[in-house]
Amino acid sequence: MNVKDTAAIEFSLNWDSGDAHHTDTTYLPAIDFWRDFFPQKLEQAIKQMKAGENCRVDFSAGELVPGFSSRKLIEFHQNGFDSSQSPFPVSAEVGRFYPSGYAHKALNCFPQNVTPFRIIAMENEMITADSNHPLAQYPISVHARMLSRKIAGAERGGTCQDISEVITKDGPGMQRLCQNAYNISLGQSPLPRKNNQPDSDFYSYPRMVPHLDSCAREHIRERYGKLLKPGSRILDLMSSWDSHLPDTLSDCHVTGLGMNVEELDANAKLDTRLVQDLNQTPKLPMDDNSFDAVICTASIEYLTRPVAVLQEVRRVLSPNGIFIISFSDRWFPGKQIAVWGQMHPFERLGLVLKMCMNAQLSNLHTKTIRGYPRPWDDPHIRERYTSDPVFAVWGNA
Repeated sequence: MNVKDTAAIEFSLNWDSGDAHHTDTTYLPAIDFWRDFFPQKLEQAIKQMKAGENCRVDFSAGELVPGFSSRKLIEFHQNGFDSSQSPFPVSAEVGRFYPSGYAHKALNCFPQNVTPFRIIAMENEMITADSNHPLAQYPISVHARMLSRKIAGAERGGTCQDISEVITKDGPGMQRLCQNAYNISLGQSPLPRKNNQPDSDFYSYPRMVPHLDSCAREHIRERYGKLLKPGSRILDLMSSWDSHLPDTLSDCHVTGLGMNVEELDANAKLDTRLVQDLNQTPKLPMDDNSFDAVICTASIEYLTRPVAVLQEVRRVLSPNGIFIISFSDRWFPGKQIAVWGQMHPFERLGLVLKMCMNAQLSNLHTKTIRGYPRPWDDPHIRERYTSDPVFAVWGNA
């Protein structure tokens, strides 16, 4: 490959937190081999690739991102936590991530600093903050897939990227759990939300429109296609007019449980349709071991008793049956649980992971996909040029 060639590459970070296996995928459409910076062994592997080829490069802990340092564990008095910049009330909680500016005096930074730090302990009016990179303690395997490449042309200037920074910043690692994480966020029942209008009223009007762009929806269909088996008994939890199931899944019996009968009737994938408000009645109207798989798409944030519902999911799943939760960063404002909108998107992934652990699901995995281009004909193309990010958690009964 010519050193001045450019390429579109999908990078996936694979790592294990102990609680789950994680894959964080970032699409970079314009890698410039002349300008951009790579870790040396990753650069050597990628430069040998052609379009359609893959490579894998393993990094030890602290090699791809700065290594863990105990000096970045900083204790300070709780009065030093100042979230007055936030547009909504924010309280300190163990396990949560916050912008470093919320503790700028203790962390010796500007109040405007948005680099995340994590509260790992609170005791006797003292807070312990961890400002290490969230991936600092984990070995990481980087998988690169070259989707296309272009032969070098005339150079007219441009910017450069640090590839290791781009694929590890602003999220990866923040989904990992720590001791006592989210005990407060999940401690109330029901969980508070801004819009307490009865859900039966709110969802009475059918909404026959996609809530995510077509690229994101295709990523979800692809994930379901990889994890689900033909001939399965599938429960589409909090279903609507589209179950996001690929056509390759044949001979499946799909039950849809949702809030609007017109939306359910419009869903051609469904064989059985049920209407139920899970926030009023978390118990599922099915026998034990009724399904091989349960899916929940772009809806988990609306459950005010999520652990109770997930315990029901585990009950109706057959032994080793799979539960897959997928979501993005779009929702009906006010109907989501209050803490959802206060969290970083990757932190929401950790919250859902904790819900699954509380429901005693096992063999947990997470997957994130971001950076793909938004389809040119999408109505939100002027607001965001990239596709809606996709977050998924799955585990077994």
